[in-house]
Amino acid sequence: MYDYINGIITDIKNNAIVVENNDIGYLVYVSNPYSFELDNKYKVYIYQQITEDSNNLYGFKTLEEKELFLKLISVKGLGCKMALPILAVGSIEGIMDAIERENILYLKKFPKIGDKLAKQIILDLKGKLGYTANGLVDNNLEIQNELREVLLGLGYKDKEIKPVLVRVDNSLTIEEQVKEALKLLLK
Repeated sequence: MYDYINGIITDIKNNAIVVENNDIGYLVYVSNPYSFELDNKYKVYIYQQITEDSNNLYGFKTLEEKELFLKLISVKGLGCKMALPILAVGSIEGIMDAIERENILYLKKFPKIGDKLAKQIILDLKGKLGYTANGLVDNNLEIQNELREVLLGLGYKDKEIKPVLVRVDNSLTIEEQVKEALKLLLK
């Protein structure tokens, strides 16, 4: 799995760019290929999708854009090819705000997003984006999500983790939080 590619943009297509790194050109699908300039070096954050009949790379200029993309494709019925145009048309803040405020009309303006899928996006993502009413990311929620992901990776179930998350001190480093959470889980 790739995390990012540092390379020079050698070609711009209508839905993708070619990033050259060590004499290898990677075809990377992006939301807005014309935001990149030819012959300039970029750090492109990558998501690799491997399916039965394809192996595609999706690229993003920022880590925040990639994280929102990953959350969008976790929605039932919303794949990579539908999530990418959402990022092309809307801003990260606008998309997150629409989800948190349950603004179905805003979500329906994106290509191939109908009433049913807009409702599914809200159902699956509302409250999980770390977005507060004033538009700022809630650091405590981000820290809790990181701790939750670590504990899930260690094999704990969500129902075991939830009561522990509220008892762990958010001012600690992630390593200290994991230790404290494990102590609470083992009691």
